[in-house]
Amino acid sequence: MNVGVLTAVLHDRPLEESIEYLDGIGVDAVELACGGFVGDGHVDTETYLDDESAQAKLLALTDRHEMEISALSTHNNPIHPNDERAAEDDRQLRDAIELAGQLGVDAITCFSGLPGGSPNDETPNWITAPWPSEHLEALEYQWEVAIDYWSEIADHADEHDVNVGIELHPNMLVYEPEGMLRLREETGERIGANLDPSHLYWQGIDATEAIRVLGDADAIHHFHAKDTKVYDANARVKGVLDTTPYTEESDRSWLFRSIGYGHGEDHWKDVVSTLRMVGYDGTLSIEHEDSLTSGREGLEKAVDVLSRAVFETAPGDAYWAE
Repeated sequence: MNVGVLTAVLHDRPLEESIEYLDGIGVDAVELACGGFVGDGHVDTETYLDDESAQAKLLALTDRHEMEISALSTHNNPIHPNDERAAEDDRQLRDAIELAGQLGVDAITCFSGLPGGSPNDETPNWITAPWPSEHLEALEYQWEVAIDYWSEIADHADEHDVNVGIELHPNMLVYEPEGMLRLREETGERIGANLDPSHLYWQGIDATEAIRVLGDADAIHHFHAKDTKVYDANARVKGVLDTTPYTEESDRSWLFRSIGYGHGEDHWKDVVSTLRMVGYDGTLSIEHEDSLTSGREGLEKAVDVLSRAVFETAPGDAYWAE
């Protein structure tokens, strides 16, 4: 198990400088941003796809710093009701899958996307209740769209020997474990979770239970290490479905926080232990989105906590049980 970083937080630095900095603070892996909401300032698929020379330089850079590439990240909405938007997001996703295969990276991370509520909609529609009944009908339509699309992507990913890690995220169709398992069952084992507990905490979902449920189905393809703090004084008044801007921190019901500032070190040790129990021994990729601190400080504090939480060796023999 190792500590990694999603490089989007370092978007204002060249990739070589970013990797050198991450190596210096004890990071072992990078999740390279290559399109969508996370940007493509570090890895532009149009530059690297099918270019063996460019790929060799990228791999030489990570090898020089003994840095693993845990995944390529392209978070967008390929089932958007706007056809032009969906087509571009689909292109980015497919290109990321192909590039991951060419680089020998076994996973990409992304969102499930969110359609409109009908073929005539122009805006994505997040359905959170089955009544009035037209909302349930809209949800059924959305699942039809998603299953058709992600079945094609599963085949595409299988052709390139790459797993697709979907981040469970509100305002997307798949935002909790049961939805993730449904999509996987309908489309195949290439489709799984990029499990990010930060989006589970504020929904009231127990992160370790989610790890157990998804892990038992062998459905965790990647893991984001990001924390969330619920501020009860606000949540008791307006709940957690909070549309207050992220920069109005004192008025929000919850905030994304650096690792250790939403839940303590003991909790993260429990998360790491539960991941190992279900067979996940890959990267814990830090995604920094804490507006109360800088990217550099947030990363360094997160690395400090996780470096004490992760297991660096394989389990030993249970000699005491023999």
